[in-house]
Amino acid sequence: MRFWDDKRYYSLNYYLKQHYGRKLYKIALDGGMTCPNRDGTCGSRGCIFCSEGGSGDFAGDRALSIREQLALGKASLEEKYSGHSYIAYFQAYTNTYAPVQHLRQLFEEAVSDPEVCVLSIATRPDCLGEDVIELLAELNLQKPVWVELGLQTIHPKSADFIRRGYPLSVFEDAVTRLRKAGIEVIVHTILFLPGETPSQMLDTIRYLNTQDIQGIKLQLLHVLKQTDLASYYEQHPFPLPSLEEYLELLGECICTLRPDIVIHRITGDGPKSLLIAPLWTSDKRNVLNQTARYFKEHDIWQGKYTEDDKFIS
Repeated sequence: MRFWDDKRYYSLNYYLKQHYGRKLYKIALDGGMTCPNRDGTCGSRGCIFCSEGGSGDFAGDRALSIREQLALGKASLEEKYSGHSYIAYFQAYTNTYAPVQHLRQLFEEAVSDPEVCVLSIATRPDCLGEDVIELLAELNLQKPVWVELGLQTIHPKSADFIRRGYPLSVFEDAVTRLRKAGIEVIVHTILFLPGETPSQMLDTIRYLNTQDIQGIKLQLLHVLKQTDLASYYEQHPFPLPSLEEYLELLGECICTLRPDIVIHRITGDGPKSLLIAPLWTSDKRNVLNQTARYFKEHDIWQGKYTEDDKFIS
């Protein structure tokens, strides 16, 4: 059995304490970009689950500069955080989907803040030209750069349903090029996409075990207002898991996931004002408490099923 402090999985907090000796808080930023899945390049309505905020519903105000967004983010954290170490997280929409000169201006404004320790960028694997990767590699020499790729699933039918807009080969190529440039890769996955079986969801985890990735976000599918998924859910209701069902599948994912991959998110909580289903996810504290209880009761720990396997070092 393995423990990471008091957790049975390799949490982001544990990773940060090991590498920085302290907790770092994320400040979600909006760089004012759009997405090729919205501007007509590969689609016009975005991924089916994506909100009007481009999955950046907690991000800053794009009308403000990055410096101003960072200042406001710090101020909002003052009541619960007395430190001065942050992750600048470009969250909303596709954050490498702009001319490289514009990206340089945005990202350098973030890393120039002395209290920013890490630059984290959420993007699509089909929006990483060589000039962009060269910029990220250059910035990575100043401060660590993480790139978060929205994979969601390895299954073509599900990828078509959510309108992801690129094949798996594009993801694999992006991971290879980012790692060659020395950049850490975090992968976003969604559990309980309509029609996917538990075995298929675990296939995505097993596949990611074979990829040179450093982090993962495990996200339960949320149905949010003002999304195409909400309209589909209203017209074609599909089953979403209870908390107990989710914990059972999550436990299998954790046991299957190789133990060196940092778990940046083990659940998710959409804005309560937008959440349609499943409503039990709105009580994040309870979900986390029940997760810890379930893992202990069922003797779950990250990598339990993979101890004899060999992985990428």
